[in-house]
Amino acid sequence: MRRFLRENGLSLVFFGFFVLAVTGQAFAGWHDFNDQAIAHHETTISLGRYLTSSSFGNALLENWQSEFLAVGSMAALSIYLRQRGSPESKPVGAPHDATGVEG
Repeated sequence: MRRFLRENGLSLVFFGFFVLAVTGQAFAGWHDFNDQAIAHHETTISLGRYLTSSSFGNALLENWQSEFLAVGSMAALSIYLRQRGSPESKPVGAPHDATGVEG
Protein backbone atom coordinates (compact mmCIF):
# COMPACT_ATOMS: atom_id res chain seq x y z
CA MET A 1 0.00 0.00 0.00
CA ARG A 2 2.82 2.38 0.89
CA ARG A 3 4.49 1.74 -2.47
CA PHE A 4 1.21 2.40 -4.30
CA LEU A 5 0.81 5.74 -2.52
CA ARG A 6 4.41 6.75 -3.26
CA GLU A 7 4.19 5.76 -6.94
CA ASN A 8 0.77 7.37 -7.50
CA GLY A 9 0.89 10.33 -5.10
CA LEU A 10 0.54 13.01 -7.76
CA SER A 11 -2.50 11.39 -9.36
CA LEU A 12 -4.14 10.80 -5.98
CA VAL A 13 -3.64 14.40 -4.86
CA PHE A 14 -5.00 15.82 -8.10
CA PHE A 15 -7.95 13.42 -7.99
CA GLY A 16 -8.62 14.63 -4.44
CA PHE A 17 -8.50 18.25 -5.63
CA PHE A 18 -10.93 17.34 -8.41
CA VAL A 19 -13.38 15.73 -5.96
CA LEU A 20 -13.16 18.71 -3.61
CA ALA A 21 -13.71 21.18 -6.47
CA VAL A 22 -16.74 19.32 -7.85
CA THR A 23 -18.20 18.91 -4.35
CA GLY A 24 -17.75 22.61 -3.61
CA GLN A 25 -19.26 23.57 -6.94
CA ALA A 26 -22.20 21.21 -6.35
CA PHE A 27 -23.08 22.69 -2.96
CA ALA A 28 -22.52 26.30 -4.04
CA GLY A 29 -24.55 25.81 -7.23
CA TRP A 30 -27.35 24.04 -5.36
CA HIS A 31 -27.64 26.88 -2.83
CA ASP A 32 -27.56 29.47 -5.61
CA PHE A 33 -30.18 27.56 -7.61
CA ASN A 34 -32.50 27.38 -4.58
CA ASP A 35 -31.89 31.05 -3.72
CA GLN A 36 -32.92 31.99 -7.25
CA ALA A 37 -35.98 29.75 -6.98
CA ILE A 38 -37.02 31.42 -3.71
CA ALA A 39 -36.49 34.88 -5.23
CA HIS A 40 -38.86 33.92 -8.09
CA HIS A 41 -41.42 32.28 -5.75
CA GLU A 42 -40.71 28.79 -7.11
CA THR A 43 -40.15 25.54 -5.24
CA THR A 44 -36.65 24.51 -4.18
CA ILE A 45 -35.06 21.18 -5.15
CA SER A 46 -32.98 18.59 -3.33
CA LEU A 47 -29.24 18.21 -3.82
CA GLY A 48 -29.76 14.91 -5.64
CA ARG A 49 -32.17 16.50 -8.09
CA TYR A 50 -29.80 19.42 -8.63
CA LEU A 51 -26.92 17.04 -9.39
CA THR A 52 -28.96 15.45 -12.18
CA SER A 53 -30.19 18.77 -13.57
CA SER A 54 -28.94 20.48 -16.68
CA SER A 55 -28.04 23.53 -14.55
CA PHE A 56 -25.37 21.57 -12.68
CA GLY A 57 -24.09 19.87 -15.83
CA ASN A 58 -23.84 23.16 -17.68
CA ALA A 59 -22.07 24.93 -14.81
CA LEU A 60 -19.65 22.04 -14.35
CA LEU A 61 -18.75 21.84 -18.03
CA GLU A 62 -18.31 25.62 -18.37
CA ASN A 63 -15.98 25.70 -15.36
CA TRP A 64 -13.85 22.77 -16.49
CA GLN A 65 -13.79 23.95 -20.10
CA SER A 66 -12.21 27.25 -19.06
CA GLU A 67 -9.69 25.50 -16.78
CA PHE A 68 -8.66 23.00 -19.45
CA LEU A 69 -8.32 25.82 -21.97
CA ALA A 70 -6.05 27.80 -19.63
CA VAL A 71 -3.86 24.87 -18.61
CA GLY A 72 -3.80 23.34 -22.08
CA SER A 73 -2.80 26.57 -23.76
CA MET A 74 -0.04 27.14 -21.17
CA ALA A 75 1.32 23.64 -21.77
CA ALA A 76 1.11 23.85 -25.55
CA LEU A 77 2.46 27.37 -25.90
CA SER A 78 5.34 26.78 -23.48
CA ILE A 79 6.66 24.16 -25.90
CA TYR A 80 7.34 26.75 -28.61
CA LEU A 81 7.46 30.16 -26.93
CA ARG A 82 10.02 31.45 -24.44
CA GLN A 83 9.91 34.01 -21.64
CA ARG A 84 13.03 35.33 -19.98
CA GLY A 85 13.00 34.59 -16.24
CA SER A 86 10.03 32.20 -16.33
CA PRO A 87 10.55 28.81 -14.64
CA GLU A 88 8.08 27.29 -17.12
CA SER A 89 10.08 28.41 -20.14
CA LYS A 90 13.20 27.08 -21.82
CA PRO A 91 16.18 29.39 -21.39
CA VAL A 92 15.95 32.12 -24.02
CA GLY A 93 19.35 31.40 -25.56
CA ALA A 94 19.01 27.59 -25.53
CA PRO A 95 18.48 25.63 -28.76
CA HIS A 96 14.93 24.63 -29.61
CA ASP A 97 15.52 20.95 -28.79
CA ALA A 98 16.71 21.76 -25.25
CA THR A 99 14.47 20.37 -22.52
CA GLY A 100 14.85 23.29 -20.16
CA VAL A 101 17.14 21.36 -17.81
CA GLU A 102 20.31 23.31 -17.29
CA GLY A 103 23.54 21.51 -16.68
